[in-house]
Amino acid sequence: MEVVTKMASERPVVIFSKSSCCMSHSIKTLLCDFGVNPAVYELDEMQRGKEIEQALSRLGCNPSVPAVFIGGEFVGGANEVMSLHLKRSLIPMLKRVGALWV
Repeated sequence: MEVVTKMASERPVVIFSKSSCCMSHSIKTLLCDFGVNPAVYELDEMQRGKEIEQALSRLGCNPSVPAVFIGGEFVGGANEVMSLHLKRSLIPMLKRVGALWV
């Protein structure tokens, strides 16, 4: 769990993903299209990926990917991020943590 917390606080936006997950791809694309440069950790390509995935599950992320952290705080998965976007809350949140400037 400490590893996830440390990784999640290294950048304004952090995404834990799997390279083969279409929902992870959608969230990465959405954020990049806004101009965000998230730190992306592809769990299926990391040595400790399985361990990190288990920690994310314990955090309540089900399914475990995508897991999105904004400002070091766990926001949720694809459904939560899309819901924030549809409520027009996502961009202000990204601006608050310095992930977007305009």
